Amino acid sequence: MTGGASSASRPPPEDHPITAAEIPSTSAAVSPVQSMVPRQEVLRRRSQNLKQLTKCYRDHYWALMEDLKIHYRDYYWNYGVSPLQFKPLQDNADDGNINRRCASVGCKLTAMALTSFCHLHILSDSKQRLYKACDYVIKSAQAGPITCGKPILRSTTPSLCAVHFQKAQKHVTRALRKAGLNVSSSSKLAPKFHVILAEYVHQIQSMRKAARKENRSKVAIKEEAVD
Repeated sequence: MTGGASSASRPPPEDHPITAAEIPSTSAAVSPVQSMVPRQEVLRRRSQNLKQLTKCYRDHYWALMEDLKIHYRDYYWNYGVSPLQFKPLQDNADDGNINRRCASVGCKLTAMALTSFCHLHILSDSKQRLYKACDYVIKSAQAGPITCGKPILRSTTPSLCAVHFQKAQKHVTRALRKAGLNVSSSSKLAPKFHVILAEYVHQIQSMRKAARKENRSKVAIKEEAVD
């Protein structure tokens, strides 16, 4: 009874409200080290991160622009018309020329823009002024030398396609090595034009001498056969 009376006589516990000073701040709970970093350092890091993010977005934007140019060029190459200036077939009766075939006989390739021929037969167009034929001599014939004839840009110098330009470089390298010049070595100076020309003349003369010797031997054999 005594314990019950004493418990009944005790006052109820008072509720002490928690002050704002006793509540830990969110920034301190998330990053306790941040309170130790100066404000200027925090601003500098944020500025650096913002610049890196801006550069990333800028690079991504220009990469998308380059990709758009490639798709635009492919579309123009395949259809011969700009996608921005394209009209529906029902509005333009001349759209039947879009995606037309090459005018060369037997060719099934698509014609290039503003012409009736594909890239392989563009030299058949007498009005074009952008392309010329490759001048690499494939073989010699009685009627004259037979050249490659593949279309290349008129501004290309020398007038060789990509395949025959590499072959010509190999021939020049061999000629220079025979002349005692190692073009693969970067320590030596590049040979002058008269050295290359002299080596070519030497090779032509040696080929002519070999042909004369062969002809003389054939003539001697014929004379012995006649005697």
